[in-house]
Amino acid sequence: MMGQLPSGQQRLFYSFNLEDHVPPQHLLRSIDQCLDLSDLRAHLADFYSAIGRPSIDPELMVRMLVVGYCYGIRSERRLCEEVHLNLAYRWFCRLGLEDEVPNHSTFSKNR
Repeated sequence: MMGQLPSGQQRLFYSFNLEDHVPPQHLLRSIDQCLDLSDLRAHLADFYSAIGRPSIDPELMVRMLVVGYCYGIRSERRLCEEVHLNLAYRWFCRLGLEDEVPNHSTFSKNR
């Protein structure tokens, strides 16, 4: 089925599951089984403002940094490009196909 977008562009509706496209023996699957960041948001809640522009999820930032460390991606700009392009990285970072990857400058500001 084709849908009409407001800008006049057409988009194909699809069903795509990232889980199905990350090999069972992938390094990030092993790390994901051990990495529990469920308390991170609550632990850092006092550092985030309830007003203003929404902040980047701290779990996403940590997961992206783990990808960078594991794969030797030293540049924050390059890390954002790689997470944007690589399905396994997106899966590990809990990003869907249409989710935006944070801007590289976000990492510099948060360091």
